[in-house]
Amino acid sequence: MDYLKLLAPPAGLRVLITGGASGIGLTIAQAFVSTGARVHVCDVDAKAIDALSTHATGSPSITGTRADVSNKADVTRVFDDVKRELGGLDVLINNAGIAGPTGGIDEIESDDWERTIDINLNSHYYFSSQAVPMLREANGGGVIVFMSSVAGRLGYGFRTPYSATKWAIVGLAKSLAIELGADNIRVNAVQPGIVKGPRMEGVIAARAKQLNISYQEMEARYLEKISLRRMVTQEEIAASVLFLSSPAGSAISGQALSVCGNVETL
Repeated sequence: MDYLKLLAPPAGLRVLITGGASGIGLTIAQAFVSTGARVHVCDVDAKAIDALSTHATGSPSITGTRADVSNKADVTRVFDDVKRELGGLDVLINNAGIAGPTGGIDEIESDDWERTIDINLNSHYYFSSQAVPMLREANGGGVIVFMSSVAGRLGYGFRTPYSATKWAIVGLAKSLAIELGADNIRVNAVQPGIVKGPRMEGVIAARAKQLNISYQEMEARYLEKISLRRMVTQEEIAASVLFLSSPAGSAISGQALSVCGNVETL
């Protein structure tokens, strides 16, 4: 058996990635392209979508749609574009999400709570419900990967709306794995830990401000809670998504895979 071939997704996969024009989503998109996939992304950031066509970050194998993932009409428009650009779908990566507010439960505004639920959870339902009929038509079945978080297996004080959505995503993935297994559609969740990059820098800064300590001290507190004493990279997250979409992951469904350096507590 050629085990090296098992580790790479088959060439020509048709992939949709939400929140895929920057950050982790773009890294995942570029990783799929490196294996010969055709990728369509959606993102609320119009400039990031436009940048996909530039020589620096773009690829002829990546197309995009500007969309608010919490808006049902926008989601429908994304799938219209997917059908036109890709002609079908083999893999859905539900990646879009926001950090949500930082604060005690009695301090969080209801609008901020609801916006976090809309983007981090409801959008996953909107996209999955439209993707499943297309995945059923894919040769050899399909793949759905939900982006959860280590906050989806640990309590996360002062980040309750974010943590609540990430726990819910695990339940959604496990339930859909049962529901769609007979259609040979595998469903899993990836739980990143503290991912190095601008988004985590913003989270650390917000928590440091709340506690009235320096950014450096707050960052050190986060790293002390990780067994490997380091943040994970976007590339490590992308590699885990490729694995779950590859023949090597063909028997894996209904699982929540933590890629976090073993975060012990939050």
